[in-house]
Amino acid sequence: MNAPEKLKDTLNLPKTNFPMRANAVVREPARMNHWETSEVYAKMQKKNQNGPSFVLHDGPPFTNGDVHVGTALNKILKDSILRYKNARGFRTPFLPGWDCHGLPIEHKVTKKLRASKKEFDAVELRKECEEFSKSYIETQRSQFKRLGVLADWEKEYKTMNPAYEAEILRTFADFVDQGLVYRSKKPVYWSIPCQTALAEAEIEYLDHKSPSIFVRFQIKGEKDEYLVIWTTTPWTLPANLAVAVHPRETYSEVQANGSSYWIAEQRVNEFTQECGFSDHTIGRTCTGSDLAGKATLHPFIDRDSMVVNAEYVTMDTGTGCVHIAPGHGLDDYLTGLEHDLEIYCPLDDGGKYLDDGQIPKELVGLSVLEKADGSKANHAVLEILTSSGALLAHKQYDHQYPHCWRSKSPVIFRAMDQWFVSLDKEDLRSRCINGLKEVSFTPEWGRNRIHGFLEARPDWCISRQRSWGVPIPVFFDDDGNVLLDSNLIEFLASKISQDGCNLWFSQTAEELLDGYDLPDSWKGRKLSKGQDTLDVWIDSGCSHRAVLRKNEEVSCPADLYLEGSDQHRGWFQSSLWTSMVSTQSAPYRRILTHGFVVNGEGKKISKSDGKPQTADSFVTKYGADVLRLWVCSEDFRRDIPLSDEILEQAVRAYRTLRNTLRFQLGALHDFSQAEHSVPIEQMSPIDLWTLGKTNDLIREVTDSCEQYEFHRAIQCLNRFCSGILSSTYHDVIKDRLYTLDPNDPLRRSTQSALRMIFESLIKLIGPFTPYIADEAWAFGQSGEEYCNDSLSLQDWPKEIDLGEGQIAVSDVQELLDLKDSHVNEALESLRVKKEIGQSLDACVSLCLSTDSKFVDILKRRSLDELAELFIVSSVTLENLPSGEVDKVTACHASGIRCPRSWRWVPELVKVEPWGEVSPRCAEVLAKIR
Repeated sequence: MNAPEKLKDTLNLPKTNFPMRANAVVREPARMNHWETSEVYAKMQKKNQNGPSFVLHDGPPFTNGDVHVGTALNKILKDSILRYKNARGFRTPFLPGWDCHGLPIEHKVTKKLRASKKEFDAVELRKECEEFSKSYIETQRSQFKRLGVLADWEKEYKTMNPAYEAEILRTFADFVDQGLVYRSKKPVYWSIPCQTALAEAEIEYLDHKSPSIFVRFQIKGEKDEYLVIWTTTPWTLPANLAVAVHPRETYSEVQANGSSYWIAEQRVNEFTQECGFSDHTIGRTCTGSDLAGKATLHPFIDRDSMVVNAEYVTMDTGTGCVHIAPGHGLDDYLTGLEHDLEIYCPLDDGGKYLDDGQIPKELVGLSVLEKADGSKANHAVLEILTSSGALLAHKQYDHQYPHCWRSKSPVIFRAMDQWFVSLDKEDLRSRCINGLKEVSFTPEWGRNRIHGFLEARPDWCISRQRSWGVPIPVFFDDDGNVLLDSNLIEFLASKISQDGCNLWFSQTAEELLDGYDLPDSWKGRKLSKGQDTLDVWIDSGCSHRAVLRKNEEVSCPADLYLEGSDQHRGWFQSSLWTSMVSTQSAPYRRILTHGFVVNGEGKKISKSDGKPQTADSFVTKYGADVLRLWVCSEDFRRDIPLSDEILEQAVRAYRTLRNTLRFQLGALHDFSQAEHSVPIEQMSPIDLWTLGKTNDLIREVTDSCEQYEFHRAIQCLNRFCSGILSSTYHDVIKDRLYTLDPNDPLRRSTQSALRMIFESLIKLIGPFTPYIADEAWAFGQSGEEYCNDSLSLQDWPKEIDLGEGQIAVSDVQELLDLKDSHVNEALESLRVKKEIGQSLDACVSLCLSTDSKFVDILKRRSLDELAELFIVSSVTLENLPSGEVDKVTACHASGIRCPRSWRWVPELVKVEPWGEVSPRCAEVLAKIR
């Protein structure tokens, strides 16, 4: 072995078993198993059992598939918040939940059963749906755990559990008891493929092409005189019963082709252009109220359409004359009620025209469902209008139209008997709006968003024509009279709390009512069960009652609800309605929302777009910590972009973090806190400076977490690891760590600081990247893969009291600023000229005026300290007259380079058996001999 190789063995090089590569696919699951077997979650709760509680209530994900990357984002944010709060001393019980009922599951199961040609009834279908939901609960639970989510999985809640279903019914009983529930034939969103009513939260607006048509309605008793309507739903014309005009708008008579057409004055120009009336004149004018009361003839059905006033008629599009079909629109419905019109809806559940004696034979049985080539009904109606001469113009119209979120098909408005909750009775709407005054919102615009939805929402249609759900517990007699009684619902809830809702579907009405004392007026009647189920938003919306108020470990209102921004229309809102009815207060103190995960083009990555992006697909490739780092790096208050390029950035940040921790662990291999710690007041300036920067980091990350701005925390951590540590502090201290005697005070000072920095850094990253944090913590505590004292059981780091060391911190900062602004520039000039290779080949000269601020600093700091700080072999000082500008120059260091420290020194000293080294290295080697 030659001398340089021998000298290498005398260096205190880093030593650690902490792996360079994460090998996340293997080692992360093993760590999660370790957390489970060592009961880390339970220990976290016990650690803070006497502390204040922080309840984050889990909005239940739907159990119909693998965990989507958007759902993963949600659970990662929740876990990060709870880990942070727990480290701050809060008791953080987390009861995860599962939303189990609903159309998507029933749709998939029904399709499967039909494919197998298996006969099934509602009971059999429900059993299959339950098994389907259970299977995905198992899958999703495993996938959430893989993401590093800690929770009380044994106390998780499921909306299909009998006890939970009973609470849903008890909440419904409260609605009934307060007189809020009613039954009415009223237009609702109807999904033809799914054959069920939909809630507003189940609607999404998508781009759509519709036929835009102008149709003339002859004024009864007037020859060649017409009102003209405009519509984009020709299929609704068979249900037309009236034409609405605005009472105060002016209407003009457009004379063209021998006929007179009454059009709102503001719409005449567009109307004549669309209809190609190049040669026309304007005749009489009148107000809408003058037209109201007239009758028009339906263009192809033998009945009258009355002209009525309506304030909602606008002049933005169309003709100012609105076709009214009370069975196919909310405004139309209200107008129908006002003018005593029939709520006429000639469609069956499949969206096909019924043969009711009014519908033309050529339309009977045709579907109004819009497909790629339009609907058969639209085509047929257009043919009838054309043949009758009633169609004045026709073109395609691009607009946003409501679609079923599941089938992606356009919905229709269809009037049918449904159950509703009146939102204005008993001041329910205003109470909900007022209840939000006590709720905090992050971001703050969420307040206006949910406020707007609450104000604009029509009465809540709560009935669904499905089997997989909680039944609406009502009974009908042979005359169609309804028995809707809150006491009866409470009675049935007690039964269902034991046996589940399958009881409703498997037992007869008599069996269900057995043991209940019916009101006298209902005794002796033959009763049948209702067939509808409750809107599943009531299911999840009751979680505050079924979970928070039924479990001693949590409380209501919850401190935080955290979901996607779409839940302003969904869970946040349904929870508020149900809570206000059952407890007269909001179920949450704060609502925090995140955006949607979008691809590189900014398009939402959705489970229902045909190409789902599962969390597992990313975890398998990158590991959970990288995915978590991506989540916490983004400002989740807006939509969150996801692409391979973005994840590669997270990978690079993760590698920087891992390399930083590995260096520190290696540098601490021979350090014992009990034996080697150096007090703060004895630490070197560069160590104190870095501890000061660590204090800054603790403050910044803490503030970011308190504001739920994790992206700011990650930015601070990234800057600290790459800028403060890797490219500054670690570079400066390598010489003393590697070349000084192991017990040299300077080296032990740095190791003492490194230990403080390491422990603070680990605790700060713990909420965001728990796998690598816990791994590094274990190696730091025991030198092995695992330790009993998990990082999750540690408190949040506290700032370090530097005392009088603040002066040294200030000095070092000034000198580092000088290094960045002048020293590095001088060194780079030498490199360009190829006069030096590395910075240790250089000598730096400081030319300072007598009134320079650095003069006082140099009274406190030695030139050797400056040489170490600048990472050069030496620093010289030259005085300039007062008023002169400070200068920094550099040249190649004189003397001979030490083969051990690579510093240039005036002369070398021979030390056997290693050969010639610098005097400083000779002293170290002498101790080794």
